[in-house]
Amino acid sequence: MSTHWLIVLMAGFGCVGAVAQTPPDKAVFIEQLLEKMTLEEKVGQLDMVYLNPQTPDARTRERLAGGLIGGVSVVAPAPFGYALQQRVVEGSRLKIPVFFSTDVIHGVHTVFPVSLALAASWDMTALALAGRVSAQEASADGVHLTYGPMLDISRDPRWGRVSEGYGEDPYLVSRIARVMVKAYQGDNLRAPDSLMAGIKHVALYGAVEGGKDYNSVDMSHGQMYQYYFGPYRAAVEAGAQVAMLAFNTINGVPSTANPWLVKQVLRQEWGFAGMTLSDSNAVSGLVAHGVARDQRQAASLAIRSGLDMALSEDAYARHLPALVEAGEVSVEVLDQAVRRVLGLKYEMGLFENPYRNLARVPLAPIDSRLQRGVAREVARKTLVLLKNADQTLPLRKQGRIALIGPLADSRRDLLGSYCGDCAQERVVSIRAGMARAVDGRATLLYAKGANVTDDRALSARLADYGSPLDLDPRSPDTLLQEALAVARQSDVIVAVVGEAWNFSDEAISRTRLDLEDSQQRLVHALKALGKPLVVVLVNGRPLTLGQVHEQADALLETWFSGTEGGNAIADVLFGDYNPSGKLPMTFPRSVGQIPIYYNHLATGHPFNAQAPRKYMSQYIDELEGPLFPFGFGLSYTRFELSELRLSSALLRRGQRLDVSIMLSNTGTRDGETVVQLYIRDPVASISRPVKELKGFQKILLKAGERRRIEFSVGEEDLKFHDAQLRHIAEPGEFRVQVGLDAHDVIEQRFELL
Repeated sequence: MSTHWLIVLMAGFGCVGAVAQTPPDKAVFIEQLLEKMTLEEKVGQLDMVYLNPQTPDARTRERLAGGLIGGVSVVAPAPFGYALQQRVVEGSRLKIPVFFSTDVIHGVHTVFPVSLALAASWDMTALALAGRVSAQEASADGVHLTYGPMLDISRDPRWGRVSEGYGEDPYLVSRIARVMVKAYQGDNLRAPDSLMAGIKHVALYGAVEGGKDYNSVDMSHGQMYQYYFGPYRAAVEAGAQVAMLAFNTINGVPSTANPWLVKQVLRQEWGFAGMTLSDSNAVSGLVAHGVARDQRQAASLAIRSGLDMALSEDAYARHLPALVEAGEVSVEVLDQAVRRVLGLKYEMGLFENPYRNLARVPLAPIDSRLQRGVAREVARKTLVLLKNADQTLPLRKQGRIALIGPLADSRRDLLGSYCGDCAQERVVSIRAGMARAVDGRATLLYAKGANVTDDRALSARLADYGSPLDLDPRSPDTLLQEALAVARQSDVIVAVVGEAWNFSDEAISRTRLDLEDSQQRLVHALKALGKPLVVVLVNGRPLTLGQVHEQADALLETWFSGTEGGNAIADVLFGDYNPSGKLPMTFPRSVGQIPIYYNHLATGHPFNAQAPRKYMSQYIDELEGPLFPFGFGLSYTRFELSELRLSSALLRRGQRLDVSIMLSNTGTRDGETVVQLYIRDPVASISRPVKELKGFQKILLKAGERRRIEFSVGEEDLKFHDAQLRHIAEPGEFRVQVGLDAHDVIEQRFELL
């Protein structure tokens, strides 16, 4: 390292221009800096605090000025972030800058649909666009690191955080993981609009027992490697520099203190060289887990297991100095964690320019910076048409349309959870979107019809949690009669029902997934009027739709659709956009079927729908199979697949097999669909799934157009983890299945030699 650089570093970073130069060798720079640090300064680098940027408490201000904080978890828009960093680089001895981090899951100011909805687009270009805009807005607000993407595979929609993730399939989520890491980070981590990706939650958080948040995970290693680890590894390989460890235990050992997970799997097997970060207060949570007697032992366990940085708690700050001095934690272990934190700041370019992303003066008004056109385009790609009897949709922009439902005029609910600044005043509601669409051509009538729930205990509980429901004080009967009066005047009814945003959030797990009784009563009463009934779902997870599905003439899944949700939904309802979304999670018929997912193992007594009998894998009180399978989604046109061809009936190792199929748009409208390729391995050394997604393409065809769609299959696509966890492809017969969803497929066979 040059003497000039070291002098500049030690002199401080008051003048940005004085330090904006090519940095010296990373390893040399960090080692020389590490040699100058006191024990307290080292421990301080491992502490990430949460604070209010406008009014940080006196203790935090003191520690910032003393160089005893490594990172700050907050959105600190100009000029507050600049002032906080200035306190560090002008007040501390070594002037090591802090970095700013927060959750940027599906937007900051321009809020995109929730992650599960983004996955429903099956459109990697749309996902990349949402990620890039999110990175630009977050970095403009002074954020250097996001806790995202969230890559937990989940097969249980009772878990409230399924809306944060991308669904049940490891192949689809792995594809998305690579796209989102690249979209957040860009090509240069030092670029002004680069947002460092922090993948979460390592590992298996989406598999908590019973879908109950923070619960335990008990799982074989084979299951972990085959289904759950892939997306995290894909993100690491894409260049993610931070891994947030999960709250849950894995076979009795919490992720936060799990050396097998961190040292062997994450670092050794996946090659992760970045920084590990705890989830909020997870180090102290080791005491509640019962693996540490007190916070001191928890801190020792966590750092020795490989946790580098602690988020939003003081376990490291309070106890690590004494643990090191007592020899219970070695200096080498401490230094290695500090190296990774300093290395992260080096990669961010903060040693070159500690004020990177931190403006001195306020930015332009947020409304002038919103990317509404992008938000609308992305949102309409995420909508999934689940039912359309007698071509009820698209609606005509004429006559009288009744818009009814507790979520029809809501703005906050369209944002979902973890929605950046969550400014509902910038959201286009469904009512507003439809009103704009029909302005001057049709009459839009509105009534709320019901509250999202009449369950007072549930409402009170959510209010206690700081997220009260927006409830109309009028009686349920008054609301219903008003809605029926409006509906009787209409030609067609659009009922907007589902979940309030705070029904689908962290710490919000549910034992029921059907609509609340208040909403079911409303839909039933509207159906009795005998008019065309379109049900629009607003929700963050698969629901059990039961009679609602039967009563609806058309059913449109819109998720939590973001800032431009109302306009996007109106685009689809009125046919200005042909829906193209496909489900990234299976929709069960009832909660009793959970877990239900398409890539389940073959059983010794498989169900046969053509010849059902007693001794088959089934429930006797429920129809077999899901209500809607993985990958399902309709269009306003008709697509057909035919003429599946393989280039050969034999595949030799190291070679590729070409798969092609004819896709035809046999309808009268242009449209997009997703052609999905699945592989089945019918005979192997262990039982294998009935099918696994191994490829997909989103294709736009004009009305009447036919096109041959081509895929390529190689040995890598056939590999699995065997009983010894070897990643291998065994010789023998395989089956290629191609379809427009996971259920309805065309099949051909080939053999791997």
